[in-house]
Amino acid sequence: MTDDTILADAREAFALCEEAESENRLEALDDLRFAKLGEQWPESVRQQRIKDGRPCLTINRQPAFIRQVVNEARQNRPGINVHPVDSEADPEIAEIYNGLIRNIEQTSKADVAYDTAVDSAVSNGFGYFRINTDYADDDTFDLDLRIERIANPFSVYGDPLSTGCDSADWNQCFVTEVLGRDAFRAKYKGAAEVDWTSTGYDRLASPWSQEKSVLVAEWWKRERVRRPIVALSDGSVLEAGVYAKQKGVLDAQGVTVMGERMALSHKVTQLVLTGAEVLEKNDWAGRYIPIVPVYGDEVNVEGKRHFRSLIRDAKDAQRMLNYWRTASTELTALAPRVPFIGRKGTFKSDARKWATVNSQNHAFIEYDGDAPPQRQPLDSGRAIGAIQEALNAADDMKAILGMYDASLGAAGNETSGRAIIARQKEGDTSNFHFIDNLSRAIEHGGRILIDLIPTVYSGRRMIRVLGKDNKASSVQLGLVMAVTGAGGQVQADPAGGLPVTRICDLARGKYDLTVESGPSYASRRQESADQILQMIQAYPPAAPVLGDLLAKNLDWPDAAEVARRLHALLPPQLQAAAGNDVAPDPMAHPVVQQTLQGMGAKAVAAITGLQQQNAGLGQQLAALQQDRGIDNRKLEIDAFKAETDRLKAMGEAVRPAQAVQPVRSY
Repeated sequence: MTDDTILADAREAFALCEEAESENRLEALDDLRFAKLGEQWPESVRQQRIKDGRPCLTINRQPAFIRQVVNEARQNRPGINVHPVDSEADPEIAEIYNGLIRNIEQTSKADVAYDTAVDSAVSNGFGYFRINTDYADDDTFDLDLRIERIANPFSVYGDPLSTGCDSADWNQCFVTEVLGRDAFRAKYKGAAEVDWTSTGYDRLASPWSQEKSVLVAEWWKRERVRRPIVALSDGSVLEAGVYAKQKGVLDAQGVTVMGERMALSHKVTQLVLTGAEVLEKNDWAGRYIPIVPVYGDEVNVEGKRHFRSLIRDAKDAQRMLNYWRTASTELTALAPRVPFIGRKGTFKSDARKWATVNSQNHAFIEYDGDAPPQRQPLDSGRAIGAIQEALNAADDMKAILGMYDASLGAAGNETSGRAIIARQKEGDTSNFHFIDNLSRAIEHGGRILIDLIPTVYSGRRMIRVLGKDNKASSVQLGLVMAVTGAGGQVQADPAGGLPVTRICDLARGKYDLTVESGPSYASRRQESADQILQMIQAYPPAAPVLGDLLAKNLDWPDAAEVARRLHALLPPQLQAAAGNDVAPDPMAHPVVQQTLQGMGAKAVAAITGLQQQNAGLGQQLAALQQDRGIDNRKLEIDAFKAETDRLKAMGEAVRPAQAVQPVRSY
């Protein structure tokens, strides 16, 4: 396609997207200005009141309701969990996926992207975040994935034909940015110098071109294509492009191509353009358009989708609250002063004081005549009525939003904790669909990451992964590694007795994901510590049994060491049943790491050294036969000997294969 054809198609597609979203965008903009900027009075009424010197109060309660839902989502942010699907997938590789996704979320500050998107969905009906790629460092060609926020939800135009709850079925999308002409020239220095009067910019209609700015749009297109896939001798199936990147590692393992065919797939292309010029053409590595919507309250009327904010139906109640609070203020504070009434001539004495009686305090005031002046009673009925109407408007607002005083933290008539929690959950349940829509969006975001990871994180490279407790570790991709089972034991081939090995390759196998919504790991750990502490207080004899678990979940600097010592005090049968969860990973031992990195002659030397250490421990065991603690010491020595034998077996199995070296096990 020529650039002229692309531009014509882009302008036509943008017009369709703009027309499909025009009503939603107008309503969303009004909601946003109403709730966040406090523009809640008709402009003509506000100007007239200002002109007349009358009050025009805005008692904006909408941000409190919005924060209640948004902050609930922040406290219970959904988490992505990857699971193996087919026989080629590996649970350990799935854990690498999980750790890598956690690292992507942390390094790219994905929480900001999620929070911005759900705040927009609650405030105006829709929000977005995106997934992008960037170089890992300035001096490398390795790419990393990033989850980025889209601060302006009105810059995105989704597919007008989409019917899904996420962007999985999007075939096109526009992400726009308005740049001044100087900023445009500075950002796209590689493009030809733009002549605004001769290159077509002067003929562009709004919004593509304005007097001092121009619209730059990312046009994302997805289309069906046929891709070559290959069947390998080990039973796995890879795309031809992925196989080409992994060919060296696969050849070292003796894996060959058994067959090849064309498969249906999707191709995504990013075109950066203005209305008169194509600036960039980029092929995207994944099958999905990497723009993810977070929708608010969705309503489908005769095939047209309407996205509504939390406060859409509460605006009239808010306007009534503003009006009646303004009216009560005006009637009470700005009402005319109540005058004195007396016969003519009564106020001749001290006339100056009588003239200022409503604005100044006087010790006494004299008057002429026989009857004293009388003051008229204050008519407070109208102000009381206005105040009552304001209260009614506030109650209407709570009923519309489904969020009553208990949800907002106000004290109620409840006395038990269960009743208080039940009342608070009424508001959470009423607006839970906003949080659930965020979960669906994050699920699709995770699906996009799983689709991109095998392509972006390929070849031989070191990647950083995070555990559930945010502890970082490194994984070397593209090398041979031993397969471990439960308890960290190396799996052996039943036929030959040798350890089973495989390539640490994220492209092997298929993986799916689930999304779990709930408190973060740190919050769950604190909650666990509180519950254990309450149980110990209710049943003190449980303290010796639960002490190590309590210490492990506390935030002390030496909590892990305290937990380890308390665990060592448990009876042997409890230690065997629970396992020493706080013990350090044997594979993290410096000697073990050195052995794994060396493999070969160094491995033999390392294993020999461990055997000598084991022999020394055996002599210590003989010398401690009379010690009452001999049983515990013997268990430690047996465990160390078992680890030594395991390392020896690994060294003998891997020593013949000198071409590729294992780096670590999980």
